[in-house]
Amino acid sequence: MSKKIYVGNLPFSSTEGDLRSLFSRHGEVASVNVIMDRETGRARGFAFVEMEKEDSAREAIRSLDGTELDGRNLRVNEAEDKPRGDRR
Repeated sequence: MSKKIYVGNLPFSSTEGDLRSLFSRHGEVASVNVIMDRETGRARGFAFVEMEKEDSAREAIRSLDGTELDGRNLRVNEAEDKPRGDRR
């Protein structure tokens, strides 16, 4: 079962390829989504990485949280599900 990971405090120059390369050292990467600002089209400094296997995701989180990428210390943890609005 795949697992989604939140990656914060990213350098604004980070690309999908950069993250795919970084996380693929810990297992197969299913997807990478660098969050972009709608108005400027520039990266917002965080992304979501989905790993194919849960144990690979745990290993990536453990290994990469707090590591430096282009002068910034990454925040890497399990992504939380987006809260759904109360639709009555």
